[in-house]
Amino acid sequence: MLTFLDYEIPPPRAWTATDLPDAAGLVTLDNDCLGELLELADVLAANPLPILSLRPDDFSLTSCKALMTTLVEQLDHGPGFAIIDRLPLELLETQIATALYWLLASMIDRPVAQSWDGKMLYDVRDSGKQPGNGVRPDITSASQNLHTDNSYNLCPPDYVALLCINTAMKGGVSQLVSFHAVHNYMRANCPKLLARLYQNYIFDRQREHAPGDVKVIRHPLFAWDGTQLLGRLSKRMVIQGYELAGQDIDEESSAAISALEAIMTQPEMMKEFNFQPGQIQIINNKTIGHARTAFADWPEPERKRHLIRLWLRRKGRAFYNG
Repeated sequence: MLTFLDYEIPPPRAWTATDLPDAAGLVTLDNDCLGELLELADVLAANPLPILSLRPDDFSLTSCKALMTTLVEQLDHGPGFAIIDRLPLELLETQIATALYWLLASMIDRPVAQSWDGKMLYDVRDSGKQPGNGVRPDITSASQNLHTDNSYNLCPPDYVALLCINTAMKGGVSQLVSFHAVHNYMRANCPKLLARLYQNYIFDRQREHAPGDVKVIRHPLFAWDGTQLLGRLSKRMVIQGYELAGQDIDEESSAAISALEAIMTQPEMMKEFNFQPGQIQIINNKTIGHARTAFADWPEPERKRHLIRLWLRRKGRAFYNG
């Protein structure tokens, strides 16, 4: 049974932006790993195969596997995020770079579907739409609330990976926050509101379900399984969830989630950075909240902001619902 975490979580899991060095989370592809990837790029170009069919164990990638093993430790027991610097996109076709990215991410955990219809590789681009029911914020240029991916699903991913292909003309700054640090703050300053976050909220499922299935799901925002803190957050999906359910959110529930957001968005809490082409961001989706600022895109189609996302999960099947 899930219980309440009632002690302070120490670093490195709990961090604030003021505590972190500038290079925190940065993982450089060393010469050995980069050499393996460039050699493999030639093999993949000469032997076409769908990206989803590629498996790390089919290739000799000793240095890369060692690097990714270290990275998993950083995700699970360190600050909870990593920025891999970087795939040399100037030397690689986008399809080949995506294949290498798929293989590196697969060394962390198994890629799973990112939509009910089974999409595995997800292009993060501005569609020109506004966020709303059935429109994910990641396909808009609007600013995002700090959130975890797929908070409204039965089994969200354990890790979220993003490969940067193109950056925006202006804006689109990446933001990260440690749920452990936020939990420490709320435990010390507003424990009653923190306790409310351990109780269920209603989430809009974003129409990502079978026809006729329920449109909302109920989950707490924080949970403790006896070994680790588990975060599940999207204020936007909660607001839409209560609207879909035809219910007013009560005062305590609203105050708790508002306090959570106010604490997370304090400048000293959030780490911000600008993604660069070829870099790969990987986060622990249970312990790190993430967002990005609004952006203005390039007029040329080939230069527009473009990220490629993967969801990675240990449990369940590769289906969207596990």
